[in-house]
Order: sequence, then structure tokens, then C-alpha cells
Amino acid sequence: MSAAAAKPILYSYFRSSCSWRVRTALALKGISYDLVPVNLIKDGGQQFSAEFKALNPMQQVPALKIDGIILSQSLAIINYLEETRPNPRLLPQDPKKRAQVRMIADHIVSGIQPLQNLSVLKQIGEKKMEWAQNCITSGFQALEQILQQTAGRYCVGDEVSMADLCLVPQVANAERFKVDMGPYPTITRINKALLELEAFKISHPSRQPDTPAELRA
Repeated sequence: MSAAAAKPILYSYFRSSCSWRVRTALALKGISYDLVPVNLIKDGGQQFSAEFKALNPMQQVPALKIDGIILSQSLAIINYLEETRPNPRLLPQDPKKRAQVRMIADHIVSGIQPLQNLSVLKQIGEKKMEWAQNCITSGFQALEQILQQTAGRYCVGDEVSMADLCLVPQVANAERFKVDMGPYPTITRINKALLELEAFKISHPSRQPDTPAELRA
């Protein structure tokens, strides 16, 4: 079998929100893949192994081996899947809606998630809960306002998009850090609708091969 025809391999951690985005994209597009778990906590962090560093020099998950190349960075991966396997589409055809999808995705992946990421929280120390709550709260205040303008059933209109793939894992992070979701009715409503979809259920952290028994659904 040629490298291009081989089954994709996803290097993922069950709780990683960036990995969850890619798992959902693969599920929505019906792409079957093999999953290789990379435990970000065990053994001092398996992402720091020489073997994984060779795959992704940034030592982060996810990484996807597909079509004979290795890609890292969740949005780069999702954009590649979108360009090579366009159905169902995750970016609207209308340029304005497409820009809104990218804006919301960037808002989450650049403006919220990295600030409350495991590597940052390690540096913060004992105030990490408070820090994470503040980062998510300020991000969600802006996001709620944006979504009130763009949302239909989902983040932008009534079609699932790349923005939704970023929203669901970020809400899960907010819940994990005990953020009060009361002030964010639009975020809450969209998240609930998305979690009813099969692709979001099967990609959920509670249903991964590397999910610890006590966290399994």
C-alpha cells in the first residue's frame, strides 16, 4: 500500500481539546483512522519523547499522519481535510460566513484555549483554577456577543462548521474549570445542540480508547 493510500493515524490525548476538534472533523467527514494515544501527563508527558518530537517538533497533540505527510496544529489539519475531502463542508461557501467561521475558530484557538492550556497552568502554580476561569470568562464574554450576531442553530447559521468544532471542546474546558455558564445562553444553547450530533458524541473525551475507566461514558 502506498503511503498516500495508508489509513490515517491520529496522535491524540483523550482530554486534549485540540485533538477533540480533529476527531470531530474526521468523524463528520467519515474518515476512518487509527488512533495512537499520547498521554500528556504520564511518564512526565509522552509528548516530550524523542519519538514523538520527531513527528511534531512542537511536542503537542494532535498530529495526523495522512496522505504521506504529517500535519500538526488542529486548524491546519481541519483545513487540509476540508480541501482534500470537501464533503460535508466545514467552511461555508459564502465568503462573509466563511470569514465569521474562521474568526470564531481563531478567537477560541488563539484567544482562549492556549491561555488555559496544561503547559501554561503548570507555570501558574496554585492559582491555576482562578487563572483558567478568568481567561475563559473574558473570552466567553466576547464570544457570546459575537455569536448573538452570527448564530443560527450553530455558531454560524444552521450548518456545522469549523467554529463549532472549536466551541464544544472549549465549553467542556469551561465546565472542567467550573466556569459559571449562566451569562452565556447562546454558547450554552449551541453547545447542547452540537452534543446531540453523533460526530461530537463519538469524538467526546469520555469515549476514547485512552480514556481512564473512571471518566468513561
